[in-house]
Amino acid sequence: MSAVKQSWIGLSLAALIVAAWVCLHVFGVFFIDLKHPLLSMLLIACLTWLSAGMYIIAHDAMHGSLWPANPKAGEKIGALAVWLYAGFSFQRLLPQHHLHHRNPGSVNDPDFAPNTPSQALAWYGRFLKTYVGLREIVIMLLRVSLYMLLGAKVENIVLFFALPGILSSFQLFYFGTFLPHRHLPAPCQAHFPDRHNARSNEFGYLLSLLTCFHFGYHHEHHVQPGMPWWRLPAARKR
Repeated sequence: MSAVKQSWIGLSLAALIVAAWVCLHVFGVFFIDLKHPLLSMLLIACLTWLSAGMYIIAHDAMHGSLWPANPKAGEKIGALAVWLYAGFSFQRLLPQHHLHHRNPGSVNDPDFAPNTPSQALAWYGRFLKTYVGLREIVIMLLRVSLYMLLGAKVENIVLFFALPGILSSFQLFYFGTFLPHRHLPAPCQAHFPDRHNARSNEFGYLLSLLTCFHFGYHHEHHVQPGMPWWRLPAARKR
């Protein structure tokens, strides 16, 4: 696929994800009536999934696959997406992610938990400590303060901003880091196919999309890190 065609597809999908996230985020924080619990639960689910998508946009930008015809501009889009998602600094995430690819599943991998390689909750705690610091907390508090000044209710902020952010962080961790890189208990051991220390799930297209924008096809991603998320199912079939 040409760089131009991949750029058009990637940018179009990114625009849809960002636009949907912004619209639902604003609706949830400022306008939804909490007297409709089913609608609220559906909105939380959608925002959780779209929040994961916001990070995936930034992730593709880190590999230059969001806008291969103009990678630097792609990085700016990725930076916006990940800032909207949780106040993250793209420039801080970028070297960490490339360290992960250079040293997958090792003590030098910032995404790996060498002391608890089969314990999801302990690993998730380490994951949060690595990526959520004072900067992110301050930015989130400032955003919450701004939302309240604009008339948002605390319960709406918790349900449609904080909760989707937390749930999506675990979603990204569990399906995109823990399951692909975890160590299986003896006698299975790790059972990794090669030096990438990553495995892929056996989910079908829809479940793969819903769980983590196809990043459960993780071995394929490590083998071809420049392949955007929406092309991973085709790589998995091969």
